[in-house]
Amino acid sequence: MLRRSIPWLVLLASAVLEAVWATALGLSDGFTEPVPTLVFAVTATLSMLGLGIAIRTIPLGTAYAVWVGIGAALTVGWAMATGVEAFSVVKVVFIAGIVACAAGLKVLPGGADASEPETASPARR
Repeated sequence: MLRRSIPWLVLLASAVLEAVWATALGLSDGFTEPVPTLVFAVTATLSMLGLGIAIRTIPLGTAYAVWVGIGAALTVGWAMATGVEAFSVVKVVFIAGIVACAAGLKVLPGGADASEPETASPARR
């Protein structure tokens, strides 16, 4: 059970890092502010590495949808919480929909991630 959960935990951490790099990108002012630019570079790299590790086990389409959905939801949520974006109940409802859809991809029965990890094709080895 834990072994099958690790790729999902890595994917979740990568999605959180996506929100961090997206926020840092906005704060970098076109890469002219050194600290946000450095945070962007480090977290973008780690986020992509985590996504790459996760897709060894989780199908690419599912992993990418979850990564983008969670990352986008966290980015918008953080922007609303910090006052960068105006709060809106409608935005919260739509963000909740994104998160629900991403969670739904995890709980769907069947698919390559349901029982055994996907084996790499000869071209991927």
